[in-house]
Amino acid sequence: MTWKSNKNPMFRTKFSEDIFNTKYAHENATTWAELARTLVEDVCRDMMPQDEKDELTDHLTNLRWVAGGRYLYYAGRKNKFFNNCFLLRAEEDTREDWANLSWKAESCLMTGGGIGIDYSIYRPAGSALGGTGGTASGAVTKMRMINEIGRSVMQGGSRRSAIYASLNWKHGDIQDFLNAKNWQDMPIGNSGYTLFDAKQDDFNFPAPLDMTNISVNYDTDWLLNYWRTGEVGDVFMKNCRQALSTAEPGFSFNFFDKENETLRNACTEVTSADDSDLCNLASLNFARIDNIDQLNSIVNLVTKFLICGTIVAQLPYEKIYETREKNRRLGLGLMGLHEWLIARNEKYEVTDELHRWLKVYQDVSNGTSDKFADELGISRPIAKRAVAPTGTIGIIAGTTTGVEPIFAVAYKRRYLKNNRWHFQYVVDAAAQEMIDVYGADPNKIESAIDLAEDYERRMKFQFDVQSYVDMSISSTINLPSWGSPLNNEDTVEQFADTLAKYAHGLRGFTCYPDGARGGQPLTSVPYKEAVEKLGTEFEEALETHDICDITQHGGSCGV
Repeated sequence: MTWKSNKNPMFRTKFSEDIFNTKYAHENATTWAELARTLVEDVCRDMMPQDEKDELTDHLTNLRWVAGGRYLYYAGRKNKFFNNCFLLRAEEDTREDWANLSWKAESCLMTGGGIGIDYSIYRPAGSALGGTGGTASGAVTKMRMINEIGRSVMQGGSRRSAIYASLNWKHGDIQDFLNAKNWQDMPIGNSGYTLFDAKQDDFNFPAPLDMTNISVNYDTDWLLNYWRTGEVGDVFMKNCRQALSTAEPGFSFNFFDKENETLRNACTEVTSADDSDLCNLASLNFARIDNIDQLNSIVNLVTKFLICGTIVAQLPYEKIYETREKNRRLGLGLMGLHEWLIARNEKYEVTDELHRWLKVYQDVSNGTSDKFADELGISRPIAKRAVAPTGTIGIIAGTTTGVEPIFAVAYKRRYLKNNRWHFQYVVDAAAQEMIDVYGADPNKIESAIDLAEDYERRMKFQFDVQSYVDMSISSTINLPSWGSPLNNEDTVEQFADTLAKYAHGLRGFTCYPDGARGGQPLTSVPYKEAVEKLGTEFEEALETHDICDITQHGGSCGV
């Protein structure tokens, strides 16, 4: 099966070109090559010599790296809101801070960026309010308020607001937080239906925190208690049961010198301790990089690109400029790792060769960021690497996303277009490459669906890559549906013990049991079915299917 575009010959699939045309092409950049040139000139300007900009443009044109989605969208446009997400903190347990948090959230969402907020400072529901004699509404109530702001701010009419919320495991509202998205327990009046039922039929039907991904924060006290006793504790065990049955809350791990880095962006890969911090994303495509010497050069150039981005990108309000100047975080990420392994006939594990490549990724980004910042006379970045989920830009690049394995050889992708849901059939580009070039059997290519029965391999892969990443990795582990032989009440304890074993080397963790949420973007389909329907866009009203997501994310980071 061969497809080739005359306008964009670097794209592997028509779906890649469709995504580009729908999301990123505009009058100043009608082809991918034009967008690559426009973006590099827009961001790097006179801060890099022309030969380096030309080389950087060539690597982008050939999809050896791809900038985050906000970079792609705003390249060549008047506004330069190049940052995907913003990290906010509830800073004081006061009325003024409640109001200010809503203002900050709305300001960020209206630029097209997602937001993440740690609410742990707010007192639990029912606590006394000394100034008024009343009682506190609690942290979960404020999360719901922010969620409703997100519902009303549809970014450009086509991007759902992406929001993240977290709460410390010792907080007085933690039990309410653990159950905050149990829509199956929330009836709709006397209709006999629950919010879960409604969400299955209509993904846009409103429900508490439906615009928000949630995670519990675990700190050094939790880890030391686990190491001392071998017990994960009641909150962690309940968290695991919730994750295995409903997908949420996820887990945010913040230990020792990282303990205060509880802030996350919407997809959780960027971490910070400081209010009004931000994402600054680009991803290396290991699958298209020819050798380790080329990797060395590309890491150097893309690190410089991201530093330039910290100078030219417009931001929603003054405090974010101040935090950027102080921290200057770079989110240099990865994608195409599983394709890279498949091309070498390797299983989904961090091999010795991959360790060597990851070491170059780590060391060159560290060295270049300090040296280039010094040359420009600006503050040095305090963090350089974060692995985003790369959903849409992974499709553009035609490779496996983030550190994920191939989700499925073939699937349907659901997306919003002109405020209506559409979907297309997709054959994974990396899988198709293996089928075309190496004659691989599409029914035997290892995928996330296969690894759903071996979640420890997924945990171990993320654990190994995390040692090279100084912020976090956004990755969601697929699991069989709740109530099935491999995922049920009897498997919760083993899952909790396995996750706790790896927790000290992770920064975050999420899982997705099959069918846990309705109306989600991806569902696996037979390869033959997808091939027969490639290239056609369907409106959802024409054909209805249950859609199960590889991640429950709103699709903001790196897309």
